[in-house]
Amino acid sequence: MTKLKWGMIGGGEGSQIGPAHRLGAQADGLFEFTAGALDHRPEVGREYALRLGIAADRAYGNWEEMLEGERNRDDRINLVTVATPNATHFEISKAFLEAGFHVLCEKPMTMTVEEGEEIVKIAEKSGKICAVNYCYSAYPMVRQARAMVRNGELGKIRLVVTNFSHGHHGDAGDADNPRVRWRYDPAMAGVSGQFADCGIHALHMASFICDDTVENLSADFASTIASRELEDDAMVNFRMSGGTVGRLWTSSVAVGRQHGFDIQVFGENGGLKWLSEQPNQLVHTPLNGRTQIIEKGEGGLHDDAMRLSRVAIAHPEGFPLAVANLYCDLADAIRGTTRDSLPMAEDGVRSMAAVYAAVDSAKAQGAWTDARPPMYR
Repeated sequence: MTKLKWGMIGGGEGSQIGPAHRLGAQADGLFEFTAGALDHRPEVGREYALRLGIAADRAYGNWEEMLEGERNRDDRINLVTVATPNATHFEISKAFLEAGFHVLCEKPMTMTVEEGEEIVKIAEKSGKICAVNYCYSAYPMVRQARAMVRNGELGKIRLVVTNFSHGHHGDAGDADNPRVRWRYDPAMAGVSGQFADCGIHALHMASFICDDTVENLSADFASTIASRELEDDAMVNFRMSGGTVGRLWTSSVAVGRQHGFDIQVFGENGGLKWLSEQPNQLVHTPLNGRTQIIEKGEGGLHDDAMRLSRVAIAHPEGFPLAVANLYCDLADAIRGTTRDSLPMAEDGVRSMAAVYAAVDSAKAQGAWTDARPPMYR
């Protein structure tokens, strides 16, 4: 099978997410790293691209140069990953979609709901994929959980409880560290800090596993370190369109927690629990039955979980392979196979609508607020 051609914007040397994308895109031999504009400093980006094996004529200085260089090539890239600062996602994704490229955008997809709705419409009009990197939904045992819910094994879902809380920004002395500071600066991060950074991963996961959408929410935000303008801790209650009750906690000052992403789903016939720090296991407790641990790679799993399990049972599959699973789904979708577990532009705009709803709710002392984008009301 001929490899698809892949390019990346951002994710340069020293970035946190760049290596995960490069490992993930190339893990299964489905994509060839063909083009890149990897740094906001043109010469630095070009030099790094050359070191990564990109040809000199496709090592670009910026995204505009990359768009012009690729759009008329017979061998142009099939997919571009946008891994740049949040405020640039909309402009870049819009330009590449309109030029007929498939796009994988880092979250948040846009900075506003209006921009998100525009991306949805552009993707539909162009017929191109605009996916969003909610990569935690691509762990095999998360796919198993979703399949069990869809299959009715838990019955009607009553409650989902999730959190994404760590302590890596708990040091007030880090206030001037640029890798930390921007996350709480409205000029760079937008209207929300921790909820928009990590909380939307948890909210998307709740929607993904429950196969439902968030309808309204009530939020409480706190900036526990006084120098921060945006929140570093948030509690969000929400309701889903099918009636499921949701509870979410997200924090960056929970000292002692490392990654801290987990989710529990409770239905009328049983419950499920998944922890990102033990991603190979899904804990299932049937109503009035014994708790059992479902292991990645064992027999009897649902198809999506089996398809995306690479490593033999008992060997862990980490974050880069979850990202790789998204690229597997993207490759299939580009070639015409439907993959309805792929997070798309609709998921991106729903997340942004929830962010704005949570900000408004927190300012209104937790008032319940419609969390749906206008286009989906």
